[in-house]
Amino acid sequence: MRRVVNYAPLTLLPSAVPSTLFEQAYAVQQDFNLLVDAVSQNVGFLERALASTIRADDFTAQLFKIYTQVLKEGLVQTVFLGINRSDYMIDHGADGTPALKQIEINTIAASFGGLTSRTTAVHRHVLNVLGKSKEASKLLDNNPSKGIAAGIGRAWELYGSARAVVMFLVEDTQRNIFDQRCIENELWTRNIRVIRRRFQEVFEKASLDKDRRLYMEGQEVAVVYYREGYVPQNYNKQNWEARLLMERSKAVKCPDIATQLVGTKKVQQELSQPGALESLLPDRPEAVARLRATFTGLYSLDMGEEGDRMVAMAIADPERFVLKPQREGGGNNLYGEELKQLLEKIKDSPERTSYILMDKITPRPSLNCLLRAHSPLEISSCISELGVFGVYIRHGTDLVVNRHVGHLLRTKAVEHADGGVAAGVAVLDTPYLV
Repeated sequence: MRRVVNYAPLTLLPSAVPSTLFEQAYAVQQDFNLLVDAVSQNVGFLERALASTIRADDFTAQLFKIYTQVLKEGLVQTVFLGINRSDYMIDHGADGTPALKQIEINTIAASFGGLTSRTTAVHRHVLNVLGKSKEASKLLDNNPSKGIAAGIGRAWELYGSARAVVMFLVEDTQRNIFDQRCIENELWTRNIRVIRRRFQEVFEKASLDKDRRLYMEGQEVAVVYYREGYVPQNYNKQNWEARLLMERSKAVKCPDIATQLVGTKKVQQELSQPGALESLLPDRPEAVARLRATFTGLYSLDMGEEGDRMVAMAIADPERFVLKPQREGGGNNLYGEELKQLLEKIKDSPERTSYILMDKITPRPSLNCLLRAHSPLEISSCISELGVFGVYIRHGTDLVVNRHVGHLLRTKAVEHADGGVAAGVAVLDTPYLV
């Protein structure tokens, strides 16, 4: 097998981020942790929110099928670990006032916590080389990999078996291995044994005992940390069977299948509806206000009068919206003419219910150089996306951990409408607070 190692793509210089909006993103992360956990436990909300989507989207339907199977059999998992990342852009509306607006929340395989833990040191060094030591000293320390590993380690402790291992579920061909290794190495320093396995190996070699403890090649598994399993191409018949086996087990799944469903775009849209946050987080009006302040316009395309109205509006003014399918990993959204053409094609079909509409966010571009292997060095007009990592752990009904653990800034050239680092569009960056 041919192996190629390239440096992680990054900006030459850190990018300016307003300090008040950066602080807002951190301040709301624990609220998002609470919200994700609340929705994951609310069977009725998930059933209502995803009712139309599972009829139109086979992948979401298959996840939901496993979710209902596990509920019917009865949960034996008692420790629940969430590692999520809430992503934002800075919107400059009609009056030009900058506002923090959420793009999405990632509840499975939220990546780059490892590599971004190293990015600040690179940018600090570049600024020092350029004689900008004062500016270099202002860059904030950032180590999500340590916080993520601490969360996995705490979940491992609560599982209660010193002999058990943490299993990273990984892809057959892993392009982002060093990002994962940062977290893995943190766990080894805590004397927690880590194994890396693929779906196929789980299908062939994993088993449950009578108490539904998960064993992999004879080793008890305390935590399954998913770094794949979020797109349809990760699955075949055997992989779906492996996923069901793990979900039925006592092991701490990160995420469990309910939490993965919380990260769907349809749930994001339903959470923006009047009264939704209040029903999920009763007696927490301050948290509700902080959450709602980050929402942009999100619209259902369900069959019916309201869905018809939104389809017509998007076809008439496609530059105002983004069309989002129930997919993770970047590069899936549709804009402009592509959005218009697809909606014209499916406007009278239930297929449209597998998408949601979101108001297009308009960040203000800045100049930077994007450094990629085998690419020319040139100054580009760029926009950035800020993510904040959150970790929470629920033990039974008690939330024992709820914290933010670091941030991620990704930057891309303005000519790219969609796509992250893994999609080869964005690069890693460091916020310079202004």
